[in-house]
Parts: sequence; C-alpha cells; structure tokens
Amino acid sequence: MHRHGYKGRKFGRETDQRRALRRGLIKALIENTEITTTLARAKEIRREAEKLITIAKKSGLANRRLLISRLDNIEAADLLMDVIAPQVKRDSGYLRIERAGFRRGDNTEMATIGFVDNIDLNQKAGK
Repeated sequence: MHRHGYKGRKFGRETDQRRALRRGLIKALIENTEITTTLARAKEIRREAEKLITIAKKSGLANRRLLISRLDNIEAADLLMDVIAPQVKRDSGYLRIERAGFRRGDNTEMATIGFVDNIDLNQKAGK
C-alpha cells in the first residue's frame, strides 16, 4: 500500500473530533497571536491557518463568510479579517513554529506557534 493521497495527521481521533481540535487551536491562535502545543499539532494547524490568513487579506463579504464557516466563530473571523490581516506585511509565511522542549508527562516535543509580524490586537484597521 502506498502513501499517496493521504493528507494530514489523524491524532488518534475521529474526523469530527480532529476537525474540532484544529478549529479550536486556530481560534486560540487568532485570539492570542501565539500558543504552545505539541509540534505535530502546530505543524498541522499552520497549513490551515495560513490559508485562512490569505483569505482574510483579500477582504470582501464572500471571504468573510468563508472564514466564518471554516472557523465556526464569528468573533474570531472578524478579528482575523479586521485586525490581524491588515497588519500582516507579507505574502506568505505568516506563522513561525519554534520548538519549546519536551512535555514532562509523556516527553512529547512541544512547540510555540505565533505570527512572524508583531500583531497588536487592540489596533483597529484604518486607524
């Protein structure tokens, strides 16, 4: 059996739980601009989060609705589109993953994922 066409990590969860985990981590990343999680989770959410940031940079009502549907959270989508996206000054590579040691309980490698650009969540777009 070959590995072609198998995309993404399973994390030992069923599809709906995996989707909820990703959405929760991305929502936390948007609200805090930086989170610490396992390295595998950080690498997995970077793929989807960078795509969402690219959508947010394009603005427009259709893209706002697309963000709301992907995040399942209106507040996080508005924060991403109105506050974070205007402050991002690059075309790609919005997020940085830094290794943060090992977790004490099970020795899993931890990582901190955050924005490369300095993001001020109190700043509103256009001000």
